[in-house]
Amino acid sequence: MAAKPLIGINTDYRSTRKEHAALSFVAAGYYDGITASGGIPVILPPLGDEDDVVRLLDLLDGVVMVGGADLDPRRDGYMPHPSVRPMDTRREDFDRLLAKHICARHMPVLAIGSGMQLLNVTEGGTLFLHIPEDLPKAIPHKDPTDLAHRHALVVEPGSAMERVYGDGEIRVNSMHHMAIDDVAASFRVTARAPDGVIEAIESAVENWTALGVQFHPEAENASALDVKIFEEFVIGITGEQPAMRLVA
Repeated sequence: MAAKPLIGINTDYRSTRKEHAALSFVAAGYYDGITASGGIPVILPPLGDEDDVVRLLDLLDGVVMVGGADLDPRRDGYMPHPSVRPMDTRREDFDRLLAKHICARHMPVLAIGSGMQLLNVTEGGTLFLHIPEDLPKAIPHKDPTDLAHRHALVVEPGSAMERVYGDGEIRVNSMHHMAIDDVAASFRVTARAPDGVIEAIESAVENWTALGVQFHPEAENASALDVKIFEEFVIGITGEQPAMRLVA
């Protein structure tokens, strides 16, 4: 049996506050999704030394870039927007460094939520900063009163998303106010919401396993089909279907 792939997961970060010391954390759904799909998760702290990041990536077979708070739009040449709630600077510094080297070496990557947005920006794409203003005819993509808010998904034939979801009605969770505008040349769109908002991308570069989803397959309100995105990613790394699990 081939060795299981080592898959890094970046972490969220909170600086010291009155109620706690500085800490890094990651939702269990990310590493549970990797483990269930035949990979070994490796938690990545927000390193500041670029040589250390390069050395770490040398040891890994792939990376999952997690979602979280917003990217700081000023770092990509945008004016600030009052709706933006930027992630901690230490995390964003690391995430941008990580994405830079993942893209440069065409390393296998699954990017979720703001991770997908960063992947697109790193390769030269652009973002909508606030869907209700930029796309006023769009359906709701976030409901603060309903953390399980969902909307339909329209997938492209012949894509990883089609392999995951197959035929039939598809609905995914939705908790974002930013979205991809211009898609980087390295990617193609593989799923949209009914209003046209981009919900998934994958690599347009030969032999680069790169998937991005705007929704959250790691979340507790994800469906069993959503979670298969992790399986699709691991298959892209190993080229093998995961072993069947025996249930007692």
